Amino acid sequence: MAQPDFAGARWIKSSRSAEQGQCVELAAVDGWVGVRDSKLGEAGPVLSFTQTEMAAFLDVAKNSELKRLA
Repeated sequence: MAQPDFAGARWIKSSRSAEQGQCVELAAVDGWVGVRDSKLGEAGPVLSFTQTEMAAFLDVAKNSELKRLA
């Protein structure tokens, strides 16, 4: 499965982001979700996940299962 080009994508940032903009941004393109560092913007790398992978990650995060990794 080819990963999409996120150039020109509409990126969104959490409403809970710090005023300095230090957060991650997300964009959805063709069944994929891109994640990037808001401080770097277009100059930084984009991690890409399928929508299914991102939904699974968010489910784990919402259920606090990540605490076991600490």
